Amino acid sequence: MTKRRVRLAAVEDVPAGEGRVVEIEGKDLALFNVDGTFYAIDNACAHRGGPLGEGDLEGRFVSCPWHAWRWDVTTGANANNPAVRMACFPVAVENGAVFVEL
Repeated sequence: MTKRRVRLAAVEDVPAGEGRVVEIEGKDLALFNVDGTFYAIDNACAHRGGPLGEGDLEGRFVSCPWHAWRWDVTTGANANNPAVRMACFPVAVENGAVFVEL
């Protein structure tokens, strides 16, 4: 399967310390800005499908707004059980735009 880069957002759309839900080609991703570095993970929490992009970001950990499961947005690992992981997607920033590789 060929990977391709897709534009997700403008850099200014996601301030440092925040996340957003971004729909791209029928898939919801959670896009986070951790101190100026962007990360994209699957938006649906592995626990019960809560929208991670709407959760609170503390450092590199996001808390699911439904049941407070915590995820490391840099690796996709669960904070309590790192063996449980969310899908992560490579992100690049160019000319003020954030791109993801799908």
